[in-house]
Amino acid sequence: MRRHTSVLAHIVAVCVVLVWGITFINTKLLLSSGLTPEEIFVMRFAIAYVCIWTISPRQLWCHTWRDELRMLLLGITGGSLYFAAENEALRRTMANNVSFIVCTAPLFTVLMALVLLPGVRATHRLLAGSLTAIAGMAAIIFNGHFVLHLSPRGDMLALTAALSWAAYSLLIRSVSARYSAVFISRKVFAYGLITIVPLFAWRPWQTGIGSVLASPTIVFNILFLSLVASFTCFVLWSWVVKELGALSSSNYIYLNPVATCFASAAVLGEPITPIAVCGLAMVLLGVYLANSSHSR
Repeated sequence: MRRHTSVLAHIVAVCVVLVWGITFINTKLLLSSGLTPEEIFVMRFAIAYVCIWTISPRQLWCHTWRDELRMLLLGITGGSLYFAAENEALRRTMANNVSFIVCTAPLFTVLMALVLLPGVRATHRLLAGSLTAIAGMAAIIFNGHFVLHLSPRGDMLALTAALSWAAYSLLIRSVSARYSAVFISRKVFAYGLITIVPLFAWRPWQTGIGSVLASPTIVFNILFLSLVASFTCFVLWSWVVKELGALSSSNYIYLNPVATCFASAAVLGEPITPIAVCGLAMVLLGVYLANSSHSR
């Protein structure tokens, strides 16, 4: 039974990350429709938060104040800070830069774990898998056009998002054994919404609810981000981390650009080159090698 659960967790991890790869296109369309990064985040997480109460235990607080503090940090690292940094980076630098830098989060997760977690060791297969996946990811993202335009402020924001997700991956490991995936996700949504509020002092809310409802494009993309990418995928990801561990689950993030590449081809008409196909094969090989190292 345990083996079947582990196999299922790997399948769910792939599905979740592929969905998250598509969200890059959804967010890009919403930004081009005039919404700000903070507005997209609030609408996305607010709808998800309302939905999760339908299946969430009625427990309001964690068992200890330390766990409550961990939930606050999860809401920041996996919510407000991550999405604010990533979306703002998209406004300031090239999408290729953002995609590549943000998707190095698994590598930072490994490095953080080596420093902070006792008993974690970097095996040769883990390192080889990570480096192979990064090389393949670069081939997919740049899709045969290896031109990197530096924009220090935007690139630093993308790096902030990558580090934020790496911290989230390790933090969620510390609470997943004591709380359900639904409870953790509800806390992430709540604290994410609370901690995003100060950013509106810098850039006030601009979009009226009427203009949102009048646009089928905005409504569809917001509902996809909130109901599928947040409500469903955050709950599933919390369960995946509990089953596979922080390092193994984090390695699947390397698959993120695969979905983005194919979604860009389908929605935006961007071509897929032979180099991108080779990159896909390298990513799959890298993820296999990294996960076969059995590092948790």
